[in-house]
Amino acid sequence: MRVIGKFEVEVDIEGGGGDVFHEIFSTRPHDISAISPANIHGVEVHEGDFGKPGSVLLWNYTIDGKKCVAKQIVEVIDEENKLVRFKKIDGDLLKEFKSITLTLHVVPRGDLTGVKWIAEFEKIDESMPYPTKLMDLCIAITKDIETHHLNEAKTE
Repeated sequence: MRVIGKFEVEVDIEGGGGDVFHEIFSTRPHDISAISPANIHGVEVHEGDFGKPGSVLLWNYTIDGKKCVAKQIVEVIDEENKLVRFKKIDGDLLKEFKSITLTLHVVPRGDLTGVKWIAEFEKIDESMPYPTKLMDLCIAITKDIETHHLNEAKTE
């Protein structure tokens, strides 16, 4: 049986950090390891350049206590809509999913900013789990970036 799905979470962040959040994921993902070191251990360009669609990035991260890697292609960087989409092409997640694409969409709302994470996936088989651990990781990184941004704003 084929199992495909879409899993969405949205986290509200304070301080108008939407532009910074989008910029970090679209052009400076290598900075995330300094902001969320317990979760992201490094992001390197495998092919192309940071901030360019079509580039391939190699992520080293921890999910549920396990060190993992992911190679992903940057499919879309939409500056106007503050959206970035990554398609996993190799790594630990593809042991559970036939395919998985992760989209980050920043939605400004006055004093708060919505950070929406969308995972679109096809499971290898129906017994495999849904990407809840991945979404927990995304939420943790979102909170770390928010804290970092708020602390930076205090020092300015």
